[in-house]
Amino acid sequence: KDAPIVLLDEATASLDVENETKVQEALSRLLAGKTVLVIAHRMRTVEAADKIVVLAGGRVAEQGSPSELMAKRGLFRRMVELQRQSAGWKLGESGAARKQARTSGIE
Repeated sequence: KDAPIVLLDEATASLDVENETKVQEALSRLLAGKTVLVIAHRMRTVEAADKIVVLAGGRVAEQGSPSELMAKRGLFRRMVELQRQSAGWKLGESGAARKQARTSGIE
């Protein structure tokens, strides 16, 4: 159906990064010009959003554009930073090894 409003609830949650990227690209083309409500835990899913509403404890914690929320240094920015850090983790790698890799620029 060619609806003017689309709701996506964790549309890419079960995908690996490669397939998530492909799905995001396809959705961008299909949803151009539509109002899209996206429910997501992965911050990359909403990086191109016009407006983000961050919920915490069932209440609105923050809202704004991605750049506004990054500048606020609040919950959204913290989640983005944590997800970026975890992107380089490898199975069997200790926390100390991850920290060393981050601080030495080896990722």
